[in-house]
Amino acid sequence: MLSVEFLYCAAANAGMLKTALFGSTQVMVDFRAPDEEVLSGLGVSRDYAIRYPLSWLASLASGNTLQIDGQSYRVREITAIGDGSERRASLSRL
Repeated sequence: MLSVEFLYCAAANAGMLKTALFGSTQVMVDFRAPDEEVLSGLGVSRDYAIRYPLSWLASLASGNTLQIDGQSYRVREITAIGDGSERRASLSRL
């Protein structure tokens, strides 16, 4: 069985991930900034989020800040995915 870390390494080698900087820790993450219509099409929401292996950012918590592509983001909420070895962090752009 493949580990979640192995899959993320393969995605990073394929150029599918972004570099995130959390303190002095630099890791590759699946960064999402999808456009979503809100207010019946009158506006567009930007729901920033990252997905990552828990073992790579085990100390990341709500309220922490990190940088992706030179932009700072604050962690709003972290949720476990699947068996818990992968996490999704909802972000707010600073």
